[in-house]
Amino acid sequence: MGIIGSIIIGCLAGFCAGKLMKGGGFGFLMNLLLGLFGGALGGWLFTLLGIEWGGLLGQLGTAVVGAVVILYIASLLKK
Repeated sequence: MGIIGSIIIGCLAGFCAGKLMKGGGFGFLMNLLLGLFGGALGGWLFTLLGIEWGGLLGQLGTAVVGAVVILYIASLLKK
């Protein structure tokens, strides 16, 4: 997948993670930005754990997991 596709997946992941997190995260734009970084973090975490999800939905799921982790850590730092 190209860079544009990765950005779109990251933005979708940030949106989904914001909806999953209690309190809605940090607002629409910040959730999208955190979703971009979450995609990278999720891919790294899943590689460490030996988990591979294939296809577009697998990439989205990985990015959502990473974005939720980032939103959780950011919410701890916000307090």
